[in-house]
Amino acid sequence: MRVLRALTVAAAACVALGLSTTLAAADAAGGPPPGNGSGNGFGNGNGRGGNGSGNGPSNVTVNPYSVHQGATMQVSAAGCGRGGTVWSHGNFPQANLSAGSIGFATVRIFNHASPGNHTLSVKCHDNSLVATHRFTILRGNGAQGGIGGSIGPSAAETAIGAGLVGTAALGAGIHVMRRRRPAGAAG
Repeated sequence: MRVLRALTVAAAACVALGLSTTLAAADAAGGPPPGNGSGNGFGNGNGRGGNGSGNGPSNVTVNPYSVHQGATMQVSAAGCGRGGTVWSHGNFPQANLSAGSIGFATVRIFNHASPGNHTLSVKCHDNSLVATHRFTILRGNGAQGGIGGSIGPSAAETAIGAGLVGTAALGAGIHVMRRRRPAGAAG
């Protein structure tokens, strides 16, 4: 009876762990992109528009500030509650800025973009003000290391892993129960 009770507690713990990690992963996936987006202090980051309440783009940031040809860069801006656009002619194609109190866009620098200091522009959908921010393009492609180890598991991968751990614990408990000899049996 003790084994059955321990097995039940272990299975319940595995299920609780699986659910909590799945919820934590889902919560983390809904937040802003990684990095603080503060750049390195170049450019004013404030643009020319508004106070962040829908009156035009403000507090424009890029992450990373220095980016290789062919790499991606995160751009964020406040004040575009209905979204907007981000562009830098000859450096990356126009991208959509997400809606919300702080909008985000991921841009991919062209492989042939000219190395050096450049400026990007941000414009909200609901007004004509434009804010700018500087960034640097570095020559050559950065390390092409793939995604191994550079990103965490998705919510589905976490749930599958938790399910496998729970199934293994359940299987081990059943195995122990079947292998257990009756108390009066001679050995």
